[in-house]
Amino acid sequence: MPVIEQQKIAPCLWFDTQAEDAAKFYVSIFKNSRIKEVRRYGKAGREVHGKEPGSVMVVAFEIDGQAFTALNGGPQFKFDEAVSFQVYCETQDEIDYFWKQLSAGGREGSCGWLKDKYGLSWQIVPAALPQMMTDADGARTDRIMNAVLKMKKFDLAALQRAFAG
Repeated sequence: MPVIEQQKIAPCLWFDTQAEDAAKFYVSIFKNSRIKEVRRYGKAGREVHGKEPGSVMVVAFEIDGQAFTALNGGPQFKFDEAVSFQVYCETQDEIDYFWKQLSAGGREGSCGWLKDKYGLSWQIVPAALPQMMTDADGARTDRIMNAVLKMKKFDLAALQRAFAG
């Protein structure tokens, strides 16, 4: 079995049985992404984990160079909005692409948030937004905040107009 390079901190996403499908879904959306390895359950520990020998245990994958692990751990835990992944986008086309791909079969939220079909939360964010929201001009930040709160998927041109006044 190949040795997997490790980064210091890597997210581990807990699924019931969908780890491999989810990893394939994510790597199909993001450029420079790949599945690195799929490990399967053996006979050992079945009385604890309850998984069939040969079924997928973990999938090591990368999204744009960021290492992730997807674990088929069982139905005990579900994703919630307490953790989300931010995708910073330079253009409206990027925002539209990631919004459409990641929300397919999932649920759109407000202020750039969505849940994918596996229940994982994502924020599709214009790359310029954090700087806009922390601008020294309080009137600008108020206009940006008011615009953000009215949006589901971000409209970059509308945010730029709000920032400009």
